[in-house]
Amino acid sequence: MSITAVLLPVFVLVGLTFVLLFWTGRSRMGVLRAGNVKIRDIALGERNWPDQVTKVSNAYHNQLEVPVLFYVLVALALITKKADLVFVILSWLFVVTRLVHAGIHVTSNRVPRRFMAFVAGVLILLIMWIIFALRIFAAELGV
Repeated sequence: MSITAVLLPVFVLVGLTFVLLFWTGRSRMGVLRAGNVKIRDIALGERNWPDQVTKVSNAYHNQLEVPVLFYVLVALALITKKADLVFVILSWLFVVTRLVHAGIHVTSNRVPRRFMAFVAGVLILLIMWIIFALRIFAAELGV
């Protein structure tokens, strides 16, 4: 697979992360400027932000958790030349689950639906890691 094909899902996920980061900042500044929240109320933690700000902030923070395993896997797959069409398809499926998860998080925030998107993404990522590990070990064994 081309490097572009392998990295495009990464770029989309990084884009989502930055969108959520800037949205978080804009939301926080908006409520601070409007006087809805005082700096002293939020200086020691997240719990005093309005719900909508918290939803966006949580969606952003979620992009810094499980997706890290995806970024590492993509880098390793590129270095070892184990990224193929199956890898790219699974990468896109993982990214779609992250987009759905973030979309649910910042809108309805229905936990059962959000959890289903999360689990689907984790399972896809787990499958990707298993396939990658099997290919690495198979190459070592000459299979």
